[in-house]
Amino acid sequence: MPERGKVWHRYVAIGDSFTEGMSDADPARENSYVGWADRLASHLAGIAHREGGDFAYANLAVRGRLLADVIGPQLDAAIELGPDLVSMVGGGNDILRPKADLDAIAGRLEAAVVRLRAAGADVLLATPTDPVGAPLLRHLRGRHAIHSANIFSIAQQHGAYVINQWGMKALQDFRLWAEDRIHMTTEGHRRVALNALSALGHDTDRADWSTPLPPAPPVARRESAAANAEWAKTHLAPWVQRRLRGESSGDTVTAKRPELTPVDPT
Repeated sequence: MPERGKVWHRYVAIGDSFTEGMSDADPARENSYVGWADRLASHLAGIAHREGGDFAYANLAVRGRLLADVIGPQLDAAIELGPDLVSMVGGGNDILRPKADLDAIAGRLEAAVVRLRAAGADVLLATPTDPVGAPLLRHLRGRHAIHSANIFSIAQQHGAYVINQWGMKALQDFRLWAEDRIHMTTEGHRRVALNALSALGHDTDRADWSTPLPPAPPVARRESAAANAEWAKTHLAPWVQRRLRGESSGDTVTAKRPELTPVDPT
């Protein structure tokens, strides 16, 4: 069980598009995103300020990054910043690869957790979501389940915290996912941020973030088929083409918040 009411002052987030915040659009900046980590930082800043302390936050995550990037350059940069809390969510893009080695992914993640703990930082991990109803990703459910078990095992062994997205039934609702069906909406990110805050030992209104949305109206088969075809054309085909060319959506993207800077809790 997490220590209740612990206060952090220097939080660094590393990872891929999920931690960068796609598709939670930032209303203040074009082609930029907010996301669960930014929202969690705001919550943690409020707690730190109420306790009379300061708070600073950096987000080094970049869309499309593989685990080697997350636990390589990003991890090195995070440790250099001297954080007392690091969220590390990586490996999701690796799991999509046909020959993904889940044991190797777990081993590399565990080694990264050991480094962070030795550097004096608490670590926040996250399981993947359960893709049971996802049209394309549901065949990866077994991989996601194994990866979730590995995440919990690593956390138990090394005293890390875990955002249990696998157990968030609300995230099985397509309405909490963006048009690309890979990234969450603003509401999805808001809920994950509160789940993370709860995982870190702070009180939240659990019903607010865990309760599923009201039932959606039924969708006609023809309408569903048309939507799937449009999604395949608009999102799946470009993704496949990038993979064939060895490109990533994040090749020209840099970290949105590379240095620890103060956070306005509002």
